[in-house]
Amino acid sequence: MEEQKLILVTNDDGYQAKGFNSLIEAVRPLGKVFAVAPFDAQSGMSHAITVKHPLRTIKIKEEENLSIFAVHGTPVDCVKLAINVLLPRRPDIIVSGINHGSYSSTSILYSGTMGAALEGSVNMIPSIGFSHLNFDHEANFEVPIKYSHLITEKVIQNGLPKNICLNVNFPDVTLDKISGIRVCRQTMGYWREEFDKRMDPVGKEYYWLTGFYYNHEPDAQDTDEWALKNNYISIVPVHTDFTSYETIKIINKWGF
Repeated sequence: MEEQKLILVTNDDGYQAKGFNSLIEAVRPLGKVFAVAPFDAQSGMSHAITVKHPLRTIKIKEEENLSIFAVHGTPVDCVKLAINVLLPRRPDIIVSGINHGSYSSTSILYSGTMGAALEGSVNMIPSIGFSHLNFDHEANFEVPIKYSHLITEKVIQNGLPKNICLNVNFPDVTLDKISGIRVCRQTMGYWREEFDKRMDPVGKEYYWLTGFYYNHEPDAQDTDEWALKNNYISIVPVHTDFTSYETIKIINKWGF
């Protein structure tokens, strides 16, 4: 008899987030689930790890084929601790999310959700990060639940190349409005930060981060931003090798 798949679920919004519990619901039919998530919100933590204080865990739930732990740490801490301590063996797949808000384009650089998926990829475990383009704590997760299940099942069946994970984003539309799924590339763009200068109640200055996203190529139809704008679910394959191989050739001509 084939061994049941072991699925690690994590996120960056904390173990109580609706998106996290929606992802557990989505993948639970596919195997035995260990869910290990930050105790509280860790958005924007990217690949941060905790090195200056101990990591503490709390078991939240234990039932048949489902264990849930909360960790006083980052999403990557959760993955490291799960793989090395909490799980009975290495997971067959890691799924991260479902994040409240988009992590398309260059937002992946700041994403704790994708940081966890990339950590899985570093450990050569097929991994997926899921995000929903709705920041509301009570957002409708009908579309993300259905397609997170489908995409996770496909990865379990087919695997992923070594050091590759998937960045999946869902448009904020109802099921009947979904145009389909697009495997695409990351959009070239950036966040233009603005810092709102304010005064606290005792008269001291502080700054509140705001800003907007600038898309360098709004008409390019092979990007994640275009896909999401047109109600497609975007899948961007991401690798952990940051090397620019073409630039190696250029710099080698400098005469070092």
